Amino acid sequence: MNASQCKMARAGLALGVRELELAARADVSTNTITRFERGEALYLWTVDAIRTALEPAGVEFIAENGGGAGVRLRKEAGNM
Repeated sequence: MNASQCKMARAGLALGVRELELAARADVSTNTITRFERGEALYLWTVDAIRTALEPAGVEFIAENGGGAGVRLRKEAGNM
């Protein structure tokens, strides 16, 4: 997951960056999410924790495959 994918995932779930639910589920601060989305480097385990918090809510991360990395929501997405 990259910074743009994180932003797209939050937008798809209608989560603001300062909402505590994503940060709490990932066990990071809201500032950490903000820093990541600004492009600051984070520990790999921190990025994995954020990704792992978004996936149960229905976010599917699409790898860079020539068309650019992205996200999509599963049809029957769960709620955060």
